[in-house]
Amino acid sequence: MRWARIALYLALTVVGVALGGLSVVAVLRSGAGQARLGPWFTSLETGGPDASAYTRARVAAGGLFALNREETLYFNAPFDDGGQRLRGNCTYRLVGQELPARWWSITAYGPDNYLIPNSENRYSFSQSTVAREADGSFVIWVSGQPKPGNWIPVAPGRAFDLTARLYNPDLDDLKSLGREALPVIEQVSCS
Repeated sequence: MRWARIALYLALTVVGVALGGLSVVAVLRSGAGQARLGPWFTSLETGGPDASAYTRARVAAGGLFALNREETLYFNAPFDDGGQRLRGNCTYRLVGQELPARWWSITAYGPDNYLIPNSENRYSFSQSTVAREADGSFVIWVSGQPKPGNWIPVAPGRAFDLTARLYNPDLDDLKSLGREALPVIEQVSCS
């Protein structure tokens, strides 16, 4: 009788831990507590004192060293404007205007949340490195194949994400951001 009780408690503990772990994974993948602007997502809690345990877990799992949200807003885009997963066998065109911050950058990351190794040693463009069009807008190409101009190389055949960082954002309220604040991510072609 005693061994049956111990086995029952052990089984209940294992089931409880498994269900708890699955619920954490489900919440982290669901995007709960995030705002969306087109294909770009941001946490409303990251870097704030009101960050939930799930937000802290998402930051820890993603390897993001989040600054205070008054200092930096982080936007992540795993999809293009058409809702398709970003892949290295496709070519994407990012079209945007000056982002609403004192300084900004857009970087490509591999599925492991690290920079994507490439022969150009180019991983991102920023406010100070991007070449602009005559009207002040910019076009950034993201592709596994070389492109002229602002080109971020990615690994052919591998998924990737884009991260936009807005340092010292010029925003009183995150909800005041409109879709036009961040670049459009247009899929141009796939091989």
